[in-house]
Order: sequence, then structure tokens, then C-alpha cells
Amino acid sequence: MKPTRHVKILEIIESRAVSTQQELRKALLDEGYNVTQATVSRDINDLNLVKVRTPSGKYAYGVSGRDEALGYPEKFSKLFAEAMIKADVAQNIVVIKSYPGMANALCSLIDAMKNPDIVGTIAGDDTIFVVVRTSEYAELLRAELESIIS
Repeated sequence: MKPTRHVKILEIIESRAVSTQQELRKALLDEGYNVTQATVSRDINDLNLVKVRTPSGKYAYGVSGRDEALGYPEKFSKLFAEAMIKADVAQNIVVIKSYPGMANALCSLIDAMKNPDIVGTIAGDDTIFVVVRTSEYAELLRAELESIIS
């Protein structure tokens, strides 16, 4: 499924330098995703990936177009819009309801954002708990997520 493949791509490029579409395709194949080069090319476009200079001076895929408020790529809004049903707040915890089977993918996406205001996450089949540092940020996150699906 496309959203889970997108999350896996983000995990791959976060964990190691991937310089070519062929390298990314091989990594996805190794993870059990049977994809063509054309699919990888579309995914790179969908995720707004660009080549960035690594600390070693080489170029590898990275994420472009970060959202200012919550620190996640704009294209991720599309994934949340497709998979999320609603979000609610309980003090400093944001509870996200998703379609069955989608919570883990969304949770991995949230974790990949490495947002310093997010302390941790946990996902079931259709529910995610996001623990954030303050109740104010919890409400901001909930409002932003709800705006994506409305």
C-alpha cells in the first residue's frame, strides 16, 4: 500500500545515504516491497525528495518542503488526509483515530519527523497515542491534524 511504502522510504533514507533510484528500489525490494523503477520515481516525486549533501560530501535523497508549524513535509498531509479519521486531546496526549491497519504507518511517519515537541508515540491497529511536552502543543497538533482532514 502506498502510504506504508512512503513511510518505509522515509525510514530508509533516514537510516542511510541513498544516492540513486536504483539503490532505493533495491532497499525497498530487500524490505519486501515489489516495486518498479517507475513506482520509485513517482514515490520520490510524491514525497518531494531532493538530493542533499551528506556530511561526507556526497549527495543522497532527503526531504524538501518542511511545514513550518509542525515540522513535517507538506506531502505527508496527503497521507494523513487519506488514513486519519479524527484527532482528540487529553491533556498532553493526542489520540489519533485512523482507518483499520493504518495506525502503524501514520505512527512511523510521526516518529520519522523527529519533532522535539513529541516525546513518544504508540500505535495499535486504528489508534495512535502521541505524547507531547505540553497541553498547548497537544491542542496545536490536534488542530493542525484536524485541518488536514477537513
